[in-house]
Amino acid sequence: MLVRLLYASRAVDVSPAALDSILSTGRTHNTASGITGILCYGGGVFLQALEGGRMAVNTLYAQILRDPRHKDVALLHYEEILERRFGGWTMGQVNLNKLNASTVLKYSERPELDPYAVSGKVSLALLEELMATAAIVGRP
Repeated sequence: MLVRLLYASRAVDVSPAALDSILSTGRTHNTASGITGILCYGGGVFLQALEGGRMAVNTLYAQILRDPRHKDVALLHYEEILERRFGGWTMGQVNLNKLNASTVLKYSERPELDPYAVSGKVSLALLEELMATAAIVGRP
């Protein structure tokens, strides 16, 4: 059974090396576990969608909750799915610092990533728009 999980967290270390480490670890582990998704980062905040088998996604989320590189981890959305929306990526990446602020503003009160202030469905809609507009890098 496939599921989609959407969560937000804050980066403990916002250095480029730390962010690259999170992305690299995710790509390596997720491929082996059959997990796909995207990771959006901006202003010290991560927004990530994970898709895959229920046990694999749940296990990964439990690891993220314990990961010292993340704090303030919040589950935003969880659902059983018929098919993957982000299946073309082992872990695509969006850097919001390089996007037009109006894209983010379309889904929130201010032009900054704050998934803590909007619903999970709104955050998912933002990720889908970023995917549709080819704002995601890292496709294998």
